[in-house]
Amino acid sequence: MQAASTCRWLVNRTNADYVEYVARSASVSLPLAQVMINRGLKTADHIHAFLNPSIEKLSDPFDLPDMQKAVGRIRQARQRHERILVCGDYDADGVSATAILMEAFRMLGIDADFFIPHRIEHGYGFGPAGIERAKAVGASLIVTVDCGISAFDTVDAARSAGIDVVITDHHEAVPAATDHGSWYRLPAAAAVVNPKLLPDDLQLKGLCGAGVAFKIAQALFDNRIGDVAHLFDLAAIGTSADVVPLVGDNRIFVREGLNLIRSNQRPGIQALREAAGLKPDYFKPSFLPYILIPRINAAGRVDDASCVVQLLMTTDRSEAAELAQRLQALNQKRQEIEESVMAQALEQLAIREDDCGPIVLAGDGWHPGVLGIVASRLADQYYRPVLVFSVEDGMAKGSARSIPAFNIHHALGECADLLARFGGHRQAAGLGLAADRLGALQARLAGIMAETLTQDDFVRVIEIDAAVRISDITFPLIDELSRMEPFGFGNAEPLFGCRNLEPSKARIVGNKHLKMYLRQNGRGIDSIGFDFGPYLEMVESASLIDAAFLPVLNEWEGGRSVQLNLRAIRPSSIT
Repeated sequence: MQAASTCRWLVNRTNADYVEYVARSASVSLPLAQVMINRGLKTADHIHAFLNPSIEKLSDPFDLPDMQKAVGRIRQARQRHERILVCGDYDADGVSATAILMEAFRMLGIDADFFIPHRIEHGYGFGPAGIERAKAVGASLIVTVDCGISAFDTVDAARSAGIDVVITDHHEAVPAATDHGSWYRLPAAAAVVNPKLLPDDLQLKGLCGAGVAFKIAQALFDNRIGDVAHLFDLAAIGTSADVVPLVGDNRIFVREGLNLIRSNQRPGIQALREAAGLKPDYFKPSFLPYILIPRINAAGRVDDASCVVQLLMTTDRSEAAELAQRLQALNQKRQEIEESVMAQALEQLAIREDDCGPIVLAGDGWHPGVLGIVASRLADQYYRPVLVFSVEDGMAKGSARSIPAFNIHHALGECADLLARFGGHRQAAGLGLAADRLGALQARLAGIMAETLTQDDFVRVIEIDAAVRISDITFPLIDELSRMEPFGFGNAEPLFGCRNLEPSKARIVGNKHLKMYLRQNGRGIDSIGFDFGPYLEMVESASLIDAAFLPVLNEWEGGRSVQLNLRAIRPSSIT
């Protein structure tokens, strides 16, 4: 089976006079004005609000469904001196959400403990193990974070045991038909706080588990942001890790959280930085997704994630250093396991006939902690939905990742009769079923894809915000673009395009990266394409190339220069 190699370049074009009008009214450059227009921001007020996110613009937590009930039950527990058990999840969103509520509860003098399920021993989400822990620690109230929206039986069992449950989650609720039309089936909890139950309110609907936990804390402190501002770094971890839209509250969480992380205020995060071999003052926006989050996730993938909550909450630097070293070792173990499963998956694909259906792969004993990463890598490489399963005792448990045009969660809903369980989001899901039903699942999904997708949906699209000249790439432009950070889902990094560039000095650096000098109309600029090594031959044989890129500031040994971070290149003859 061949990896996807073709892509379609699309350049956003807007009437030049209109772009100039927006640039002038908002006092921004023409390239940034075009980017803002592409984002749907067309007035000076909207542009200034986006470029200057402020904690004063955080939404009211009581706009979330059942927030009043949730806060009321938690405050009642405080008044009655009840113990609360926070039940989280083992990924970065779940552990950061757990730490947020634990810190908020302790600040309020609430007696609280936490429980993180073990991926292999307990499985995903709020289950019987959470009830057993609540009984063991004497908790009469369980507050879930990042889980519980479909835990019907577990909530009923907790109530039978005399334990109340407040669910806070952000995953899709189970749909149900009623006399009043389509709605959701919800567990019989004391409160269910989930932004997915809202109408299309973009300010709140995109919250992750840690974001919902922050809103609980914000509500408990009566909207006094100053009392919970130290929790922004934890909210930023969950928000960045769970790939939710970086708009509204989420943008504020990550922006403010990065400022806290930059200032080394939390010993656990500083210890993780040092365990990764970085200097104490090292900081780049990429630190969060590429350094911090993989190490946090590693514990839940291959071991017990409870240590991550301890790391995030500790004020003891010695304890932080010890826990960070443990996560560093677990991350190395995760990488080894991941590469082993990836190699076996590629072996299966090598002998598979190419088709337009989903990629469904399964292996005996594949470690469940890396299935999601492997599925994500394969979905990116082959640009189609991928489901990767571990088979044990006749059951297949796996992870699914999809492409933008295919809602995998909705598709799995149409396959519910084949599944023992499933849950997730539009482009990512977890599921389990009898192993002998994998073929039927693949066939069913292939049929759904055939009915809903076209050939164009299998072609990766490179959306270029604006066509520019090399002479447009300046220090002031980079300063302007930095105000758009943080970048991520829902706020993609701005992508610019240049045509007819003359490459020179092309060479491989770091074994796999392509570095070269690009000239246009007498102006030149350095560029680098990470993992672009295979393109060297194409560059050397082309007299002119087109490039899609993000302009960045390159700082090296005390010097500063403008550099293009390449995202795509092609010979200029392609139209």
